[in-house]
Amino acid sequence: MPVYSYVARDASSGKEFRKEIEAASESAASAALLNRNLLVVSIQEKANKGKRAGGKVTLADQVIFTRQLATLIDAGIAMVQSLQALAEQTDNKAMQDIIKDVCNRVEGGDNFSDALKKHPKVFDRLYTSMIDAGEKGGMLADILDRVAVFLEKRQKMIKKIKSAMMYPTMVTIVAIGITIFLLVKVVPVFAGVFTDFGGELPKPTQMLINVSEFLQNNLLFIAPVVVAGIYAWMWYIKTPPGRAFYDKHRIKLPIFGSLAHKIVLARFSRTFSSMTRSGVPILEVLNIVANTAGHTQMEAAVRTATTDIERGENISQSLSKHDIFPVMIIRMMTAGEQTGNIDAMMEKVADFLDEEVEATLDGLTSLIEPLLIVFLGVTVGTIVVCMFMPIFQLGNLVNQ
Repeated sequence: MPVYSYVARDASSGKEFRKEIEAASESAASAALLNRNLLVVSIQEKANKGKRAGGKVTLADQVIFTRQLATLIDAGIAMVQSLQALAEQTDNKAMQDIIKDVCNRVEGGDNFSDALKKHPKVFDRLYTSMIDAGEKGGMLADILDRVAVFLEKRQKMIKKIKSAMMYPTMVTIVAIGITIFLLVKVVPVFAGVFTDFGGELPKPTQMLINVSEFLQNNLLFIAPVVVAGIYAWMWYIKTPPGRAFYDKHRIKLPIFGSLAHKIVLARFSRTFSSMTRSGVPILEVLNIVANTAGHTQMEAAVRTATTDIERGENISQSLSKHDIFPVMIIRMMTAGEQTGNIDAMMEKVADFLDEEVEATLDGLTSLIEPLLIVFLGVTVGTIVVCMFMPIFQLGNLVNQ
């Protein structure tokens, strides 16, 4: 049931209370407080954050819920019965609680979109705005189907990116682990043998031994510093200045910058197309697109463009002033405006960019794998060669 935070005063003593209460509705919560001889000063429902004791709601849970609900609504089953059926068959406890709460609200007279807005961490503004447009336009089943397709494509892209990055990440971790193990455990053994023989060691070998001694003496200090540095960087890029700095420079990186730029543009095009096709007003579309852009430069560009559009400019004309939007997207958008089919044009742009991202990821995966193997081989091989260089001189040392 919904949770309400309230401020109330005891009718007899006048003492003020600030607590929470569970109730089916706000009126029910007020009635329960009155029964306790408490006079309600203010009462407000707490927004459900999407997390419960049973875990958290994933994108996959949202996809399944939306797709199944679209199928049930299209089959003519009433909303309440559809939500009850989905709640019974959902394995995720957190998602099940949310569906039950939404069902109770709909059964109590709320619109479906309003009930979803009570769970903003699960159903974001983009999701609820499309559902709201579907309810007002009388085509909820079609809108749910479009939302499901939108979420499925987002999920597919996320999986593709994670899959492409998994192998390089694991190889890099293994390479670093092997290198540290050789320097800390293996090299000191050889260094002790070489010291017993005396004589001057080759410079590469001596440098390697110096690095090994440095790691042995400072590893307990280096490890926390590295972890703290990573944590500090992750914290910094979550702050407004850090996020702006990170977003500005990540799309300028060689190879990976172009990939990040295409991903941001694909998200913008897909969101714009889906919401426009669903009948959401254009200014609302741009406002939501800015909130879900995931990139500070694009967010600022869209908000500035929104102001220009309010003054009477075309969408393509207002967006063309910002370098983050390439000429191809601007031309496609212009053609869409001229033909009155801008949603279809932007969907084509999104499909094209998704294909470009997939092709780039496939190419990077094919390129990174051999490069990482070569890097690992060169690193280990260099250490081995440096260790064996003095062995080649053992004959001369023994004669001396």
